[in-house]
Amino acid sequence: MLLIILISMFLNPNSAKAASTSASIKDVDRVVADTAAFMLSTVKDPQVGSVGGEWAIIGLARSGYTVPQRYYDDYYSHVEQVVTANRGVLSEKKHTEYSRLILALRAIGADPANVAGYNLLMPLGDYDKTVWQGINGPIFALLALDSGNYEIPFNKSAGTHATREMYIDDILSQQLKDGGFALSGIAADPDVTGMAIQALAKYQNRTSVKAAIEKAIQTLSRLQDDDGGYASLGVKNVESTVQVLMALCELGMPLDDSRFAKNGKTILDNLLTYYTKGQGFRHNADGSGVTGMSTEQALYGLVNYQRAAAGRSSLYRMNDVASLLSTNHQANVGLPNKHKDVQVMPVVESGKTFSDIREHANKTAIEALAARGIISGINATTFAPNQSMTRAEFAAVMTKGLGLKPKATNAFKDITPASWYSGAVGTAYAYGIVKGTSTAAFSPNRTISKQEAAVMIANAAKLCGMNTALGTLETRDMLAQFGDYTKTAEWARAALAFNYRENILSQDVWNIEPTAAVKRAEIADMLYRMLIAAKLL
Repeated sequence: MLLIILISMFLNPNSAKAASTSASIKDVDRVVADTAAFMLSTVKDPQVGSVGGEWAIIGLARSGYTVPQRYYDDYYSHVEQVVTANRGVLSEKKHTEYSRLILALRAIGADPANVAGYNLLMPLGDYDKTVWQGINGPIFALLALDSGNYEIPFNKSAGTHATREMYIDDILSQQLKDGGFALSGIAADPDVTGMAIQALAKYQNRTSVKAAIEKAIQTLSRLQDDDGGYASLGVKNVESTVQVLMALCELGMPLDDSRFAKNGKTILDNLLTYYTKGQGFRHNADGSGVTGMSTEQALYGLVNYQRAAAGRSSLYRMNDVASLLSTNHQANVGLPNKHKDVQVMPVVESGKTFSDIREHANKTAIEALAARGIISGINATTFAPNQSMTRAEFAAVMTKGLGLKPKATNAFKDITPASWYSGAVGTAYAYGIVKGTSTAAFSPNRTISKQEAAVMIANAAKLCGMNTALGTLETRDMLAQFGDYTKTAEWARAALAFNYRENILSQDVWNIEPTAAVKRAEIADMLYRMLIAAKLL
């Protein structure tokens, strides 16, 4: 708190002459509670998105308002679904998509470095792609990274590996002659100027940053209108006012600073003029319609003010967060109905990769399994993604993936106790994952077909607690979209349909090719997707 006071005194030499806001903290408390309740009634099922998603989650989570447990759990499930469906790629051009999601996940105590097996921090390690979209890229990258003091992961595919200093310098390089910042043009925009200050606030110990902030503060003071608020593109609006309020809160400045009080009206006073009890916040000063964005931004801005008034960390300084998720969502511990012997496999060799998968479509799956010792290459540096897999190799991969302890078997005459796969085959057979090719033979060296792999994956999924049951009609409807579905074996159809239903096998193909020998990379991808669906990765 002492640091906040010192910063306020330094940035505000006229603080003794500051005007007093007409709104009390009790007024703000009432508005925050009412707005949070309104948001819960209108954003009933938050999704991944800039409106009705992350900003709503951040505002509610940081407010401390009582929210039903399922609200955050359902949101996190949606995040997992989106991340999985997109294979971890939220956008090739807008890295703010990652930053926004990281902030929301941090706010609810989730780990952005492991969402359905994907590290959402990784894209921020690519400097060129992050700054490509303009100043918003580095601004939100810094806010996201600093929200949890995250290290920037080394992104192997990046042309330029990012550092915090590079992002800071990029923001500073875009400061306009008038002292502000904008997405384009030569005139300062209050929204972007406020956001730039928020990102730079943590780095005021640097001379260049301090000087830039001082100039930006002067610019925002000059841009403030006679009602204490702000306009963007000539239109007075609540979002512009919120972003300046956020900037002052992140700096630790009081909102009644004399430089930000016009005609006795402060930013807070102006912000509250957009509020209607039970209806959230309007977008425009003329009273035109309530929008989701204006209410969400107003809520998190007021929450930031509340936190500052109480001497708590600011909205984006989230080292104080605790998990708001239920136990099953806090970590990947498996589904409630999984077999007690099925275990989550931990990472044992972070960053494990192979020279022949650098551009492969299944690279993420292969690396995730290899890092956990579930799958290995044909040697230390080569994976051979297009090579087929034997039944014995598949049994070994499956049992390792489920963390099952080896169990020898004498059920098959072609499996000797001395063979390297004896324990894996015995375990997979004992748990019902695999069967023999006859009553006495397993055929360990025979290659495995796609439909055989689908059956074994379905058996493993059931062991993991997944619902693998499909009716005859559902199975037919799922498989009928493929031109060769009639060529599938009757005994494999339900399992194939399950794999397609759960996105373990992609539906974006013309044919199933049920009897084709499945490739090592395809097996890795199927197992990877199943483990994610079963919450074991």
